[in-house]
Amino acid sequence: MLGGGLGERAWVLNAQVPAGYGRRNPAAHLAEVAEAAGLSGAGVGLMTAAEVSAYTRAWDEGVEAVVTTGLGVRTWAAAPVAGRPGVPPAGTVNIVVRVPAPLGDAALVNAVMTATEAKVQALLDAGLDCSGTPSDAVCVLAPVPDGVAGEEPFAGPRSTWGARLARAVHAAVLAGARAERASAERTGAERTGAE
Repeated sequence: MLGGGLGERAWVLNAQVPAGYGRRNPAAHLAEVAEAAGLSGAGVGLMTAAEVSAYTRAWDEGVEAVVTTGLGVRTWAAAPVAGRPGVPPAGTVNIVVRVPAPLGDAALVNAVMTATEAKVQALLDAGLDCSGTPSDAVCVLAPVPDGVAGEEPFAGPRSTWGARLARAVHAAVLAGARAERASAERTGAERTGAE
């Protein structure tokens, strides 16, 4: 929602919003939240209706993935329904992944694709019938190239850093999806028992 695209960023914020969130200016809202938190400079702002304190985290050989998993509005990416303008419903699987190696521009784009593929694999492995939600987001963090060490040109699932990224994202999303599914099943059982 805020600070997307390629470039240098000083911070990442994953803000929790209510399930019925309907502000028409989410980027401005995130900028306000960041300012209130004392964050300055260019940053990345993500939003979710998922409980942000219930994030899941996984590591794989230097790569770290942090995920919030909100699957109340599940969908398939290529669902046979028309798109609609505006902000999609809140829910969201937000993925923030840190790679300790400098990645070139093409590798950063490739890393987003790899993270998305790993997310879908994890959702299927969790027994869910979706590729995500309408508002999922991925943020890949990597050191700024220093001109000395060079940049990694690839981040696909069979590259060194892409494979590590995929495993970390898969583990974090799988843990989050399983936890959310178990919580939904408990809530359903409680509702059934109360009726």
